Amino acid sequence: MIEAWSPQDVYAAEAALEDELASGELMARAVEGLAELVAARVAQLGAETVVALVGAGNNGADALYAVAHLAEAGVTCAAAHDPDRVHQGALEAARAAGVVLVTGAEALEDVAEADVVVDGILGLGGRPGLPAEAAAWVAAISDDAHVIAVDLPSGQAADGSAFDPDGVLADETVTFSVAKPVHLLPPTEQACGSLTVVDIGLAFDTAPAVVRLGFDDAADLWPVPGPDDDKYSRGVLGVVAGGERYSGAAVLSVTAAVEAGAGMVRYVGTPTPEGLVRAAVPEAVHGEGRVQAWVLGPGLDTTSTRREATNQLDVARAALAGEEPVLVDAGGLDLVDDAVIEARRDRPTLLTPHAGELATMLTRLGSGPRARSRTEVERAAVEAEPLRHARALADRTGMTVLLKGATTLVVPTDPSEPVRSQADAPAWLGTAGAGDVLAGLVGTLLAAGLAPADAGALGALVHGVAADRASGGGPVRALSVAHGIPAAVAHLLTRR
Repeated sequence: MIEAWSPQDVYAAEAALEDELASGELMARAVEGLAELVAARVAQLGAETVVALVGAGNNGADALYAVAHLAEAGVTCAAAHDPDRVHQGALEAARAAGVVLVTGAEALEDVAEADVVVDGILGLGGRPGLPAEAAAWVAAISDDAHVIAVDLPSGQAADGSAFDPDGVLADETVTFSVAKPVHLLPPTEQACGSLTVVDIGLAFDTAPAVVRLGFDDAADLWPVPGPDDDKYSRGVLGVVAGGERYSGAAVLSVTAAVEAGAGMVRYVGTPTPEGLVRAAVPEAVHGEGRVQAWVLGPGLDTTSTRREATNQLDVARAALAGEEPVLVDAGGLDLVDDAVIEARRDRPTLLTPHAGELATMLTRLGSGPRARSRTEVERAAVEAEPLRHARALADRTGMTVLLKGATTLVVPTDPSEPVRSQADAPAWLGTAGAGDVLAGLVGTLLAAGLAPADAGALGALVHGVAADRASGGGPVRALSVAHGIPAAVAHLLTRR
């Protein structure tokens, strides 16, 4: 599991540790780890020149001390800096080691010729965006250079809230003791490259801000049946999905549920998807009955006035008014109104929109606990600040929100709980039906008794692994992902 703490908690942990250490010891630990990684990368790449981009804070000092170590080892190093705003001890060490200290136009020339660039412009306290001089340094970086960010790519928001396309786009990031939200959240994760965490001894007594499940965490969470379990104790899932327009969604959701190990699936649909489900998933039971959780909405047509469709909608509405855990996806999201919000308060509920659906819901429902603000929200705004908008929907509805995307976010109803962030799927998974498969998979975990946030995060992990294995590096169809769930689960359960 990767856990990320907020910048405020990191500052507090650093201050507490600095009180116990000799002056400069904490920075020395960071510099040692950074210098070792940069030296290893120089050797691996056969790099000849390293240039540090040095800001006024501790990250700039770390970068400057690190290139001083490299210069002492014989590597040709330079440092672009502002002589009036630089850590003086690091500056003296760099000068003594033979680092070429450059400013102005000379700095731009050196940056453009560097094989490796060490970005130490801004730290966790920096605001998104770059100072003018630093922006010129970043713009001068060659496309062929290997960029290593110190703590975070400069210009990107430390809390992961905003991406700056003109900021640093790193090939890798070296951070200290723990990850930070910028490393795990969209949209900033894309700027970080690969992540290395150097332990400098920080300790935390607060909860992390963001959590990401690793492969080895699946075995601790996945509901593995015992010898005394039967189809009822393993969890019965009700699925209300598909209609005469989007009939295939039912097959995908029900298939994913049985492949994920649901004890039983009860399906409620209209004639066409009913026939398809009978043929594709003979294990499914048709019609209402007792369940441990519901999946409502994949392919659901909430506008049809045909008798079969209105009967199906009646079942969905009854489920929303009931006590059982509910996952609401796609068409089912249209059924979430003020009455549903009030009825489901304090009942396990997971909303699974993509960015466009989340924007539509916020526009329709407004934001804030009592919808004090009702303004139109665009999909682009959700994509630019996904966590802020997912949190707004969770606050408005009192429901856990799983925002689908290249990085899937699971935002709990309690803002003091960590956000879950999963990025396990290949880009090939961006295809029709993938969300229907995810709904059936996560619904199975809800029926097995997992809380919405755990079910969402674990389901997103398994969904991504199944897609990656089914893809094999090429295109993948949603049904192949559903059929790949058993092998993906077995792979994750037997890794240890």
